[in-house]
Amino acid sequence: MKLSKNVSNLKASTTLAIAAKAKQLIASGVDVVDFTVGEPDSDTPTNVKQAAINAINNNFTRYTDVSGIHDLRVAICDKLRNDNGLNYEPNQIIVSNGAKQALSNVLLSILNPGDEVIIPVPYWISYPQMVYVAGGVPIFVDSSNIVAAIKNAVTAKTKAIMINSPSNPSGKVLIASELAKIAEVAVANDLFVISDEIYERLIYDQDASHFSIASLGDEIAKRTIVINGLSKSYAMTGWRIGYSASDPSLARVLSYLQGHLQGNTNSITQKAAIEALTGSQDSVAHMISSLCKRRDYVVQRLNKISCFDFVYPQGGLSVFVDISRLLDDRIKNGSDFAEALLSKENVSLVPGADFGSDKHIRISFATSMERIVEGFDRIERFIR
Repeated sequence: MKLSKNVSNLKASTTLAIAAKAKQLIASGVDVVDFTVGEPDSDTPTNVKQAAINAINNNFTRYTDVSGIHDLRVAICDKLRNDNGLNYEPNQIIVSNGAKQALSNVLLSILNPGDEVIIPVPYWISYPQMVYVAGGVPIFVDSSNIVAAIKNAVTAKTKAIMINSPSNPSGKVLIASELAKIAEVAVANDLFVISDEIYERLIYDQDASHFSIASLGDEIAKRTIVINGLSKSYAMTGWRIGYSASDPSLARVLSYLQGHLQGNTNSITQKAAIEALTGSQDSVAHMISSLCKRRDYVVQRLNKISCFDFVYPQGGLSVFVDISRLLDDRIKNGSDFAEALLSKENVSLVPGADFGSDKHIRISFATSMERIVEGFDRIERFIR
């Protein structure tokens, strides 16, 4: 029997594989410092959890509208208007089972076989895999000169540009002038822009700001699909709640597709999401402050390791470290480094190959300061 060509070549996530190995060691009693984590270590805010409990007690446990309950879509529209200067109506919002589901819905809805999607490197692991499943072809470009790289990559087959700011894995934040030039390329070539903004609240520097490319004029707004969710900002990764905002004609198709593939997102989670968006934001501010301190400490320690190079992470949950100067006949790439570090010092981190560079590693700072200190002590000992 033959499987679908679209799924036969999918790769397993190295992040999940390394994390699973680390968990096995931890379960056997080994003291592992885990830098693979891609989620905040904070608890979901108490008011959000209480909203979910209330939903259960009120028996809000039935099917909802496929696109999400109306009050939640209104709350998302209010958030997009107040935070991002974007004007959407509830019928343009599709609430999905996490931002990952929202991204998949979009790619399945816009791509035909052979359509190309431009993806800056480094990229989140799942982007190219999602494109493959939808029948498309990922075209990778260097993000160090992102505008020129995107412009030079456009062909007659190009259908969309994917951007992620702040970036996973690098924490880089795209500035307004870069976004404006990317918008020009998209408009001139009649391309979609898929803007993954899941880390927008996790920006740590006063001189860095999140801009949504969809806010840069009507022409780019109608071509842009904004992807966001509550997983990172509200420590709700396990709740599985994300959304897309797009032109009404595309939103209608996204709703039809989701209706056949998934149906509505968890009803209880939707009630909790309303509280997250409209209730107190104190927990979010506290979490961001804590993450900022950890980011600063990680940068400080990395600067002391002469064989490491990295892009300063203005946001996100991780730093993407270039280990080229450390490579030799024994450690040839990031995967070798990650395996050796886990074996010798019981520190787990993610090799960079799945992010687009086998000469990098990703280190998450979404763990306690105590574990970060211990982990970097071990990394320095391993390098010595």
